[in-house]
Amino acid sequence: MAAAVLLGGAAAAIPKVVPGHHRLDMPAVKGSVHNAIGMPGSPPTSADGLRERIAAMESRVAEHPDDTQSALLLADALLREARATTDGRPASRAATVLGAVLKNEPDQYDVLRLLGAVELSRHHFREALDVARRARDARPSDAWNYGVMGDALLELGEYDDAFRAFDTMVGMRPNADAYARVSYARELRGDLNGALEVMQMAGAATSAHDREAKAWYTAHVGELYLRLGRLSDADREYRRAAFFFPDYPHAMVGLGKVRAARGDKSGALEIFKAQLARTPTLDLAARIGDLLAERGDASGAEHYYQLAEELAGPAAAQTESNLAVFLAEHDRRLPDALRIAQAVASVRHDIFTEDALAWTLFKQGRLADAQTASKRALRTGSLDERILKHAAAIRAGVAPAS
Repeated sequence: MAAAVLLGGAAAAIPKVVPGHHRLDMPAVKGSVHNAIGMPGSPPTSADGLRERIAAMESRVAEHPDDTQSALLLADALLREARATTDGRPASRAATVLGAVLKNEPDQYDVLRLLGAVELSRHHFREALDVARRARDARPSDAWNYGVMGDALLELGEYDDAFRAFDTMVGMRPNADAYARVSYARELRGDLNGALEVMQMAGAATSAHDREAKAWYTAHVGELYLRLGRLSDADREYRRAAFFFPDYPHAMVGLGKVRAARGDKSGALEIFKAQLARTPTLDLAARIGDLLAERGDASGAEHYYQLAEELAGPAAAQTESNLAVFLAEHDRRLPDALRIAQAVASVRHDIFTEDALAWTLFKQGRLADAQTASKRALRTGSLDERILKHAAAIRAGVAPAS
C-alpha cells in the first residue's frame, strides 16, 4: 500500500514510551548464538521471557564485555521491560549498556540504531533525533531510522518534519512499526476510525510469539474503541491485551477506565489500586484520588494526590507536562504548575505541552496568553478530550462580556 494512501498526508509515532519498538531485526554479530527476543527460537516477550533474556544477557555481557550482540539483545530486552512496566530504570540501564559498546566501537551501526529508541524511551528527544540522523546517514535504506527520527520530531512538536519522516518510513517498509505510527497520525488529525483501522493492522502484522508487542497494539485498539464510545469493544480488546501479557499496564488501566465509564466506580477503584501497587504512576494515583473525591472522601483523595506529586519526581526532572496539568486541574501549587509547563514548553512544542501551558496560564489569570497557547494545542485537529475541554473553558474565559 502506498504511503500517501496510508497516511492521508500525516503520520506520527507511538508517544511517550519506546515508539514503534517491537523487534530488533538486526543482523547477526560474529560469535552470537542468540535470536532477537520476540522471534522463534528465543524467549517469548512475556514477563518471564523478558526476565530470562535479561538475566542471560547480563551474565554473558559480564563474562564477555566485547560481545556486541549480547549487549544489543540485553538492551532490547531492557527496553521492552521499560514499556511493559512503565518503569524508566531499565531504559537507563539499556543506555549504559549501549554506551559501553560505543566507547570501543563509536560507529557500531546496530548500537546507534537501537540507542535512538532508548533515548526516546528516556524522553531525551533531541539526543534521539541526533542519534537517529547519524544512523540514517550511515544507512539511508533502513526504514527504522526514519521512524525514530519522526518519533523524536513529533515529541518536539515539529509535526511537518515528523510527517515527512513517517511518509518515508511507511513507503520503504509498511510493517507493524509503520502502521502504529500511521494510526497515531490519524488520531492526531482527529480521524479515530482511520486510526483504529490501521492499529488493527499493526496487531495483525505482529507475530504471536511477540506477546508484549501484541499486548501493546491490542491495548491501543482498546483505547481507540474507548475514545469512540464503544465500551464493549474496548473492554474486549483490553482483556485480550491482558491475556497476551498478564497485568499489562495499558490493558489494566484501560479496563479500569471502561468500568468508570460504565458507572462502576468501585470496580474501577479496585483495578486502579491493584495496578498502582504493580506500576505506580502519577496518572494512576490521580485517577484514584479523583474517584475518592467523587465519593466525598476528601482525606483519601488528598493522600493519593500527594502520592501523585511524589511519583512525578522533582520539578527539575520534568520532561513531560503531566505534573503541570495535574496541579492545575486540581488547583494545587499553581505557580509551580506554570513554571513546570513553561520549562517543558521551552524545549517542546507538541500539542499536549501547549495544552498544559495554556491551562496553567489560564489558572494564573493570564487569559490572552492562554488563548494563544490553546490555539497552538488545537493545530493538528486532535479530538483529545482534555485539550478540547480546556480550549472551551479558555474561550469562554476570554470572551468579552455581553
